[in-house]
Amino acid sequence: MTVAFTSGRTRRAGFALAAASAGLLVLSACDKPTPLATVTVGTDSVDTEASCRGTDGKPLADEKLTSCLSGVKDAKTIDYAPGATLRLGVEPKVVEDGKKWIALLDGSPITEASSQTYRSFPGADVFSTGGQGAAPKEKKISIIQLNKDSKPESVWSFTLKRSDS
Repeated sequence: MTVAFTSGRTRRAGFALAAASAGLLVLSACDKPTPLATVTVGTDSVDTEASCRGTDGKPLADEKLTSCLSGVKDAKTIDYAPGATLRLGVEPKVVEDGKKWIALLDGSPITEASSQTYRSFPGADVFSTGGQGAAPKEKKISIIQLNKDSKPESVWSFTLKRSDS
């Protein structure tokens, strides 16, 4: 009678191969992360992945874009002192293949569509009300990726929180 014996080394190699295969299987089920957008004030920065994006390379529908711009509850927050320099940036992948991006402050454009990856606003006072009442405590910055046909593809959202220092 013959019995097949396997060495400990062979078993360990088999377990390692099985673990690697399982790991690849799990990773293949994950969504590919979106490129990051970044907001910087002074030496503080926050970045995030897109909160909304079109599916299968298609642009966002108008109603989806509207809900993305108004319905984000978990946007990353950064403190902003009046007069500080505000910097906005996107990863190069956001502007590949003729795509551009635009920035909105509380839904109003503050930039034109750009294929650059970085914009700076030195000494900006984003909380200025022009004498029309008290300044708000927070404002929302949205960055919208536009495809080559100027249709919205992705949205990144941030909250600027007014600090008085």
